[in-house]
Amino acid sequence: MSGPLKVWIDRSGRLLRLRLDRPKANILDAALVGALEGAFVQQGGAAELRGVLIDASGAHFSFGASIEEHLPERCAAMLAGFHRLVLRLFASPVPVLVAVRGQCLGGGLELASAGHLLFAAPDAKFGQPEIQIGVFAPAASCLLPERIGLAAAEDLLLSGRSIGADDACAMGLVTEIADDPEAAALGYFDRYLAPKSASSLRFATRAVRRGTIEKVSAKLAAIETMYLQELMATQDAVEGLSAFIEKRPARWKDL
Repeated sequence: MSGPLKVWIDRSGRLLRLRLDRPKANILDAALVGALEGAFVQQGGAAELRGVLIDASGAHFSFGASIEEHLPERCAAMLAGFHRLVLRLFASPVPVLVAVRGQCLGGGLELASAGHLLFAAPDAKFGQPEIQIGVFAPAASCLLPERIGLAAAEDLLLSGRSIGADDACAMGLVTEIADDPEAAALGYFDRYLAPKSASSLRFATRAVRRGTIEKVSAKLAAIETMYLQELMATQDAVEGLSAFIEKRPARWKDL
């Protein structure tokens, strides 16, 4: 239970609980990403498991990935680890439920988008702000078009704007809005997933994403290469990241 992630088994072994617990904004750094992947590897194969619920301590789900780890000397390792986690989550053989309060931004939204069902508080905000600091969101570029359609995904990815829970629900990103999203997710699990055969539920979960998993995996590999070999070779990408860390306006050279 110590460290950046709280892990426990709930509902008589039928539900794996994962809670982001890295104050103050649950930044998805290498330690938290590694803990999430480790929990899936160690706990996700139990035969009686019927679901995973990811939520977060504090007022916000996650402000996203560590900006420092996006810098050129560290970004290859950061992307490899984070994308491995996202793909593992996206290909999970049991449904992944996500409960969101407050801000769910950048890598936080990529993590949430890889799940199956998303429950949000009325105050939740969702966005991919990467373009505002001169980069883009590789995983979201693959996941959001599949989840909410190309036009809506382009809006979020190209503008970098955030949307509220109502708009996210209208887009199909959010399954349900509730004052207590954790309770709503647990209620959904208890009503719809817990009574099912764990074996049959695994087949159904795999079937619904059959083909899409392979598509997202191949696309993400190509986009990761683009990010590392092309984007990070530009002056503006490094400038945007540096300006954010230094808390100053970026000076774009359009190069």
